[in-house]
Amino acid sequence: MTSIIILIFVIGYLSITLEHPLKLDKTVPALIMASLIWAVLAIGFTSGWFDVINTEEQAFNFLSGGEHAMEGFEGTLLHHLGKTAEILIFLIGAMTIVEIIDLHRGFEVLKSAVHTKSKRKLLWIIGILAFLLSAIIDNLTATIVLITLLRKLIHKREDRIWYASLVVIAANAGGAWSPIGDVTTTMLWIAKKLTAGGLIEFVVLPSIVCFAIPFLIASYLPAFRGNIDVDVNEDKAEEALLSSKTMLFLGLGMIISVPVFKTLTHLPPYMGMMLALGVVWLVSEYIHPEEDFSKERRHLYSAHKALSRIEISSILFFLGILMAVAGLESLVYGVVNGEEVGTLRYVAEVLQNAIPNQDIVILLLGVLSAIIDNVPLVAASIGMYDMPIDSVLWHFIAYSAGTGGSMLIIGSAAGVAAMGMERIDFIWYLKKISWLAFIGFISGAGVFLLFERVLFHHA
Repeated sequence: MTSIIILIFVIGYLSITLEHPLKLDKTVPALIMASLIWAVLAIGFTSGWFDVINTEEQAFNFLSGGEHAMEGFEGTLLHHLGKTAEILIFLIGAMTIVEIIDLHRGFEVLKSAVHTKSKRKLLWIIGILAFLLSAIIDNLTATIVLITLLRKLIHKREDRIWYASLVVIAANAGGAWSPIGDVTTTMLWIAKKLTAGGLIEFVVLPSIVCFAIPFLIASYLPAFRGNIDVDVNEDKAEEALLSSKTMLFLGLGMIISVPVFKTLTHLPPYMGMMLALGVVWLVSEYIHPEEDFSKERRHLYSAHKALSRIEISSILFFLGILMAVAGLESLVYGVVNGEEVGTLRYVAEVLQNAIPNQDIVILLLGVLSAIIDNVPLVAASIGMYDMPIDSVLWHFIAYSAGTGGSMLIIGSAAGVAAMGMERIDFIWYLKKISWLAFIGFISGAGVFLLFERVLFHHA
């Protein structure tokens, strides 16, 4: 039965990884995988074939506990569902705020930041915007916003795909040092593996290096020499709308306030995000673009419209993959130091024996995240390692999983979005951009290890 659960996970994982060749939305295998793993887990547990790890990380079995053991099993399932729901509610809140900003054309304001025709200067302006914006509204959304902006500024697709590809690197680097910048950092933050202050303090400098070095090298490539026809004066009527500026700054400000809310109240992050969404929703009920303040058109700018635009399939994918990983985490697989441990913890011990240096394991995780979705990788690592909050391990996982995906166009949500929006060819990206992303990733990792392992010797 244990082998069946692992086989279900492997087949499901492969189906998620091969999403594009199979032309199958990765949400489908994620949901089926999670349901089947917990179904087999329940059948095996009630039959006495294997034990389960409960919420106190102690193993228990059905034969010795009877009905009480089944209550414990259901409690374990509810515990993992609750932890998963914390992440999902947080993401729904953040995604809705971003959609409300977009409905009010808030991101149009960013276009006024571009006042150059120099390809090199434009590269740095777009890169810095991507790096900073992704730390606030997440790397995927920042990529979509900036590629939309690039479409209005650069009409030649041959030029635009270079910028779009570099935006992926900047957005992933920017998302890695913020607890709200990437799904994986949000997961680590909500799981209490790191604090917002600790993540920013130790990961921001490696992330800057990971972003800056590829951009510095790219500045001297032929693609970014000379000038470009940039339409800086187009759509002037839209750029100064008061409602757009109000909703942009309010929305970004409320998202930034979430870590502050958690620090002050010690409540889970999703409570702060609920408050942020409530405030933005309230203001959006009364502020609309000046020329469209009619009752007939008010629904076009409402939060209800924003809710209809968020990607529920992504939310369901996270539900499936996180619950599947939780099932593996709950299955007792072996004994370590005389104590029964779950599958993921056992894998961590095997890896530790095979590769004694944890830093190399985490670097490999970063490289793997370019091939395999980084969400299940990080979800698995949370169950694998039992390290204190804000340990070097968690910070390095946040950096590696967040930035490693830039090495392939399909290695991150930001890359997949850019690929879809600009029809960027996989092989073109591999030849032209992957080496830049790899240099940035390794340089940032080197800076991280220099500070953490050599200069300050943190645990």
